[in-house]
Amino acid sequence: MIIEQPAKWLRWIYPRALWRMDKKDHSVYLTFDDGPIPESTPFILETLAKYNVKGTFFMVGENVLRYHDLYNDIVNAGHQVGNHTFNHMGSFKHWTLSYALNASKANELIHAHLFRPPHGWMRASVYWWLSRQYTIVMWDLVTRDYSKWLTGEDVLNNVKRFARNGSIITFHDSLKSIEKLKYALPKSIEWLKEQGYEFKTFD
Repeated sequence: MIIEQPAKWLRWIYPRALWRMDKKDHSVYLTFDDGPIPESTPFILETLAKYNVKGTFFMVGENVLRYHDLYNDIVNAGHQVGNHTFNHMGSFKHWTLSYALNASKANELIHAHLFRPPHGWMRASVYWWLSRQYTIVMWDLVTRDYSKWLTGEDVLNNVKRFARNGSIITFHDSLKSIEKLKYALPKSIEWLKEQGYEFKTFD
């Protein structure tokens, strides 16, 4: 994921996936990929609780297995969960069946009806297979909080520049992102609230 807001042609590749919610609804959807891990998940949960905001966590199965208490913390706090494969598997390096089995293994732990592919890509065959079982959730805004070239201020500015009605906003629950999120996540939530956005999760 190297662009903050995907072009229309990219959205056409996975036409039944959720890229953006209702354009007429002044709401946004906060999502967090790659966790849970003890170095970042508690901060994210504390921040969301502070502002009374719910988010959706697309979790890696092996992290859930290793830190199941954090998975429970996410669920018990009323957040939504999604499947992000068992070990952050890239679709193009594996056969469709292997990828589907990996996602199924993860879902034995995550119990989700939502799926987001790592790196934002899937083979067409994987997309067809998984979309029969899951709602595929992509994104309208990637904050790029994982980038070593960006600061927390840059991440916040990406939110300010690209957030719009119905935006599915992607942050990362990861070691690469946490130091930037300590600045950018609370500031982003505050700014979005100031703009009158409501925070929602997926039906």
